[in-house]
Amino acid sequence: MNTSAATKPHDMLAQALAEEMAAVNRLIQQRMASEHAPRIPEVTAHLVEAGGKRLRPMLTLAAARLCGYDGPHHIHLAATVEFIHTATLLHDDVVDESGQRRGRPTANLLWDNKSSVLVGDYLFARSFQLMVETGSLRVLDILANAAATIAEGEVLQLTAAQNLATDESVYLQVVRGKTAALFSAATEVGGVIAGAPAAQIQALYKYGDSLGVAFQIADDLLDYQGDSMATGKNVGDDFRERKLTLPVIKAVARATPQERAFWQRTIEQGKQHDGDLQTAMALMEKHGTIKATRDDAVGWADKARMALDTLPDDPLRDMLRDLAAYVVARLN
Repeated sequence: MNTSAATKPHDMLAQALAEEMAAVNRLIQQRMASEHAPRIPEVTAHLVEAGGKRLRPMLTLAAARLCGYDGPHHIHLAATVEFIHTATLLHDDVVDESGQRRGRPTANLLWDNKSSVLVGDYLFARSFQLMVETGSLRVLDILANAAATIAEGEVLQLTAAQNLATDESVYLQVVRGKTAALFSAATEVGGVIAGAPAAQIQALYKYGDSLGVAFQIADDLLDYQGDSMATGKNVGDDFRERKLTLPVIKAVARATPQERAFWQRTIEQGKQHDGDLQTAMALMEKHGTIKATRDDAVGWADKARMALDTLPDDPLRDMLRDLAAYVVARLN
């Protein structure tokens, strides 16, 4: 597939949804305003204007349009999804003590942790106001559930990230929480607001869930084989931060006693020396865990593409299909 700048699926999606995304952006600007606390729009604008792909709100708009929706509320839902995403990023950067996101200093670095946490709380509250305005209890249920699942996934990651007992099923639970939950909610509510048949809503949910899992596995893999200019992360950041992601979990599962001792020292105890990253990469290569992880990501992307088969034949459906392929095409 040709993925030059002009034909990247998310860019094509952005072009197809340009008018609606402009309305979403206007709504975001209105709702992140605060009469009494100017720091709120300052902090929010720093993140919102950092040039993210706005993938999640586009998924909501695409799902609603694909199911024939012609009302105003998909704009509210897309803004809701972006607010939830932005709130979780603000909180994540505090938890992870991050200094950089999308190549720019994080809000907690420019302001402070207190501001990041409180502005994140404000955005969560704003997102619930937007949900309520749609008048749909089912939409409220889906998005409130997603917000709880995201928080649950983050808390699970705190205990699982540096524990060698963490296996692939726990990893998947974390990924489903912190990433896939918002993807699947974003696509599902698009179908719900459009009044789509149950089978189509289920297909949209499955697409978002599988896409989110593929997206996160690919992201974790790029940490060990990516281009830091393209990803905004340094190769091996997850290893240095002692995060147990899928390539390492697979290597630990196949480790000899001597190799397991290496993982215990570097990940569990955090005693890392020069050359440890190279050793880690060599162990992953030895046990074929980079390829196995890539195969997993491709498998989830395939599930996402197949989930779309029951949806109406439409150029937007093709773009969503291409998007799933592109998420893993980055791994070649």
